[in-house]
Amino acid sequence: MNYGGSFPYRIGLTGNIATGKSTVAQMLVALGAEYVDADRVAHEVMAPGGAVHDAVVAAFGADVLAPDGTLDRRALGNIVFSDPAALTRLESLVHPATIAEVQRRVDASKAPIVVVEAIKLLESGMATSYDAIWVTTCPPEVQLTRLMQQRGLSRADALRRIQAQSPQAEKIARADVVIHTGGTLEETQAQVVEQVKKMSKWQMKK
Repeated sequence: MNYGGSFPYRIGLTGNIATGKSTVAQMLVALGAEYVDADRVAHEVMAPGGAVHDAVVAAFGADVLAPDGTLDRRALGNIVFSDPAALTRLESLVHPATIAEVQRRVDASKAPIVVVEAIKLLESGMATSYDAIWVTTCPPEVQLTRLMQQRGLSRADALRRIQAQSPQAEKIARADVVIHTGGTLEETQAQVVEQVKKMSKWQMKK
């Protein structure tokens, strides 16, 4: 990790599903960072007219289309989170276009720090482009509760999504910064602020 590099200082933010990535990202935004959500970019490249929309439909069939022509993400999720080979196929279609667009936005940023949130940051090879890797983590039971309460998933669907991902420990082992989000928001915020203070060229908002 290098806090003395040139601007923008690039943070790659990752962590397994429902471990608080977006919450930590918004805390960084409140301190002046620019935010790029790789999942949102992926939605854009999969939207009608997007770079990979037609390829995804060709790969998974018309059943993954909603009536308005957009991808039905729940239907697509039911397929790929039950079949590792299907998930790998989807990622091989979506990741290259997503990575290219994320990089374009990072390169265009005028902010002192850019935080890129990407659940597949490490697995996709994106991590080499960042000055520091931040990983969020929390107990599995917290993940499960968040998925059920915030996304309306059944316990079985929530468990399937959690189990489809690599173990949290693998991400933690590659992290420069680990943010534990199983406690209160105030406890998470304190960790974020402490890490921001360590950045020698960072100018915190007053």
